This record gives sequence, C-alpha cells and structure tokens, in this order.
Amino acid sequence: MITTTKKLHTIDLQIEKLIKLEEKRQRDVLEMIPSENYVSPAVREAMGSVLTNKYSEGYPHKRYYQGNRFIDQIEDIAIARAKKLFGVPHVNVQPYSGSPANSAVYFALLKAGDTIMGLKLSAGGHLTHGHPTITFSGKYFRSIQYDVEEDGTINLAKMKDLAVMSNPRLIVVGTTAYPRIFDWKAWRETADAVGAFLLADISHIAGLVIGGVHPSPVPYVDVVMTTTHKTLRGPRGAMLMVTQRGLKKDPDMAGKIDKAVFPGLQGGPHDNVTAAIAIALKEADTLTFKAYAKQVVKNAKVLSETLTGEGLTLTTGGTDNHLMVVDFRPQGVVGNIVAEALEVAGIVINYNAVPHDPNPPFYPSGIRLGTPAITTRGMKEKEMKHIGTWIAEVIREVAHYRLPQAKEDRSKFVGSVKKELWRSKNLLGIASQVKKLCKQFPVP
Repeated sequence: MITTTKKLHTIDLQIEKLIKLEEKRQRDVLEMIPSENYVSPAVREAMGSVLTNKYSEGYPHKRYYQGNRFIDQIEDIAIARAKKLFGVPHVNVQPYSGSPANSAVYFALLKAGDTIMGLKLSAGGHLTHGHPTITFSGKYFRSIQYDVEEDGTINLAKMKDLAVMSNPRLIVVGTTAYPRIFDWKAWRETADAVGAFLLADISHIAGLVIGGVHPSPVPYVDVVMTTTHKTLRGPRGAMLMVTQRGLKKDPDMAGKIDKAVFPGLQGGPHDNVTAAIAIALKEADTLTFKAYAKQVVKNAKVLSETLTGEGLTLTTGGTDNHLMVVDFRPQGVVGNIVAEALEVAGIVINYNAVPHDPNPPFYPSGIRLGTPAITTRGMKEKEMKHIGTWIAEVIREVAHYRLPQAKEDRSKFVGSVKKELWRSKNLLGIASQVKKLCKQFPVP
C-alpha cells in the first residue's frame, strides 16, 4: 500500500499527538499576543487542501507550468476581493509573509545604498523597517531610524525634521507595538517635502482599516503592505497593494513590484495560502466582520482602562487600536518573568521592549498584549474586566523578582524562576478560572 493514502494517525502518532496537544492549548488559554488570531474552519480547510500539491510560478494566465487554469481563477478572485476591500488598483497576493513583502518594495523602488526611514525596533518598529547591522534592510540600504517620545508617542514634527535632514528615498510607516492611530495625511506631507516614496505597513491594523475603526492609508501612500493573519484573520501570508497615488508617481510601480516578488525574491506561490487569503477576504467583506473590528477596539480600551485602574503603566497611557504595551519599570520586574507567569496562569502574551528601555532586548521591561484572538472567540467588555484583574494579580505575584546585575547569572536565574512559577498554586488557580471562561467561548 502506498503510504500517501494513509491518514496522519497511521503515519506519525508523535506529530499527531503534538498537534492535538497544541489544539487543546489554544482552546484552554487566552491567546493575547496581538499578532495572533484564530482563522475560520473554511480558511483551515483551504490551507490543508490539494492546492498544496501544485506549482504555479508566474502570475495568473502567465505561468511557467501547465495545469493552472483553476489556480489562475483562485488568484484572480483573491486579487479582485482585495482590490474591492481596500480600494486599490493593483494587488499582489503572492508574498510568503510580511518580511519578503517589504523586501520586494525596497528592491522594486530603491537601489542598494538608498536611504530608508523607519521606526526603531526598540520603539515599536519592525526588523524590516531598516533595523541596522543585522537585517537586510539595515545592511543593503542606508537606514535612518526615528524614535518615540518618553511617553511612547511619535512626534510628527521631529519626524519631519529628521526626514528633511536625512532626505530618505522611502519612508516606512508601520509598527508592531504602537497603540495609537496613524495620521496618514501628516506622513504624506512629510514624504512630499523630501520627494520620498511612502510605504504603509498595516500588518497589525489591516482588519481595523477594513472594519472602519482605523483610517485607511490608501488615499495618502504609494504602497500598502499587509500580512493576512493578525486582525484580518486569514492565513500566514501577505499582500502588496499599489495605490492610485503610487501609479501616478510611477506608472510602472505595479510591474516593478510584481517582478520584485517573482522572480526577484520568490519562486512559485503557495496556492493553498492564496485560496485561504481569498476566503478570509470574503469573510472580511461582511457586516459581521465590521462588528468584530469595532469590538476588538472596544475590548482593548476596556482592558487598558482596567490595567491602569490596577495601577499599571501603559506606554502612551492607553490604546486606540487592538494592542497595548505594559511598562514594568515602576515595578522593577522584567517582562520575561511576567510573560512566563501569565502563561502559567493561562494567559499568553509576549515580553516586549518599552520606549527607551534600559534593559537588553532579551530581558525587556515590558509585555505586549492585545484583543484580536479573544474577540474572535466572542468575548466582550465584561470579560476584559475579568482578564485585566487576573493579569494584575499575576503581576503582583511576581513583582518581587529582580534580574541579577551580572549578565552571566541572568539565564540561570530566569530558568530557576520559571520552574518556581509552574509550581505556584496562585497562578495555577487563576489558570483554572481562565479555563472555565474559555469553555464559554469556543475556538472557531
């Protein structure tokens, strides 16, 4: 018998067991990492379909392989749906993820050594926005990084002064840990002042833009990049969208970006992901999704208010979108320990640097959390108050831990603390309450 006809449980019990354990974990905890979400059963079905068997180098109706007549239709549908939802004239749905998508924009519009300007990673930016030394965006381009103020907000006047002084060829607007609304018009004015291309990386807020709870960058920028998971609730992929303004600036921009994606950076697209993106876009084009996006923001506001009411400090003082960053410098505890303690308690977030963090990146002074996934499960304001109270209880439980001054002692110390936390009756008691809450709100 050919093994390809057999199911997983007859082929690999070890992997099947781990998948089931991960499924249980997702079901029993509060997933609050802002970049994570739950996809629908329809999206999962497309991801695991026979489309994964096909090779489709090229673009619809211009492939290098035969047998793509149905794949072409799927990609055409995905493109048409994205154009409609975002109001753009050109879309590429083939980027494997956000990092290669940003790479494609740089390679399409810039020359090696050109200046790009983006937000510092430590201030909430992304590695691909020009982080120096260790990333392609910082090695192959001259990188100018703008920062945030002490309160965590972007000072647009300072940002414009920096742009005028450094004269970037491209400005990137987008963050991974910024809880406020972007003033796209102000960014456009800055880009025009120096003659720069303007790229909006809306990976985190794409679903909020579609839902009408965050302004769209489309009227003001040249190119939009978004991943398709996070608030969009699709598979792990990405899209590049050229705006009418971008085509007016460079009529060949769409073609340049398409060529940068393929054959410039990638081979054949992942057709199962393309289909899943098309499904997610259809789901997003509904009143139900718009209500979801609004609830994400409502939940985030209530959660942030609950946390500040518990005496915690949030960067920028709160949130306008789906995420928030808690600053533990007043408590003196590191984000790693809080993140581990929260996971023991059934609440999954990630440790994160805070603006002007005195601690090193691996032992930062904050955590980042958000409401997209728990809102997908149907939780609302009432649940946010409970969750905020639990988070505060967990933080108080570990507030006495202090990171050793000696660097060589830190890893051993954190490892020892983790073992202690997984034996904590108080934390495990909260986990039991979390599990009861999760049962009331099933995973899709």
